[in-house]
Amino acid sequence: MNVGIHQPDYIPWLGLFYKMYLSDVFVHLDDAQYSNEAAHNFNTIKVSQGEFRIKFPVEYHFGDLINQVRPKYELKWREKHLRTFEMNYAKAKYFKDVYPGLKEIYMVDYANVADLNIAINEYIAGQFGIKPKFVRSSEFAFDTKREEKVIDLCVAVGGTRYISGNGARVYQDPEHFAARGVELTYLDYKPIEYPQLWKEFLPCMSALDYIFNCGYDWDYVVKEVAQLNQ
Repeated sequence: MNVGIHQPDYIPWLGLFYKMYLSDVFVHLDDAQYSNEAAHNFNTIKVSQGEFRIKFPVEYHFGDLINQVRPKYELKWREKHLRTFEMNYAKAKYFKDVYPGLKEIYMVDYANVADLNIAINEYIAGQFGIKPKFVRSSEFAFDTKREEKVIDLCVAVGGTRYISGNGARVYQDPEHFAARGVELTYLDYKPIEYPQLWKEFLPCMSALDYIFNCGYDWDYVVKEVAQLNQ
């Protein structure tokens, strides 16, 4: 059984949804430490001038976990983000089809950053037709760290194969996984090209860029990744 694990990022790139697609169980690592440098409260979209970082303000203290950090709704950032989407994607082919559903998800008051990101990401995954069993790492209350915690989570959900992001190669040892009955593999996703607004193609944008331009056509993503991996 395939297991994917990732911290809940804000409107992430297609690669994270591809990891969900390959997973039988997907674990939201919601009890990881919040970081200003990670994409917990920002991501990148494409505008007429090129890449544009969209970020929301939070209330947190150093050392807080992602599920302890509060989005600062009083600063009206949701309304600003939604207006930004409208201004830059109103002419995209599928904007009118997908925007109302996204707006509805956005305008819920979530208690913390993890809840917010998980709600958005599970909604998008569902629209793509991606439906692994979703769980949260906080449900297990493991106090282990990094590689050891990943292995503990895989074992806890009955996983036999872990699909890791490539950035973790520097600290993961396949023998440590094998000793617990888990095969360590790495994600084979490569950034695909698709129709975009505004001049030359920019890879690795938030999945919203793909959704507004191409709708929830997941078959296209799978086909393009397969061709790139041939």
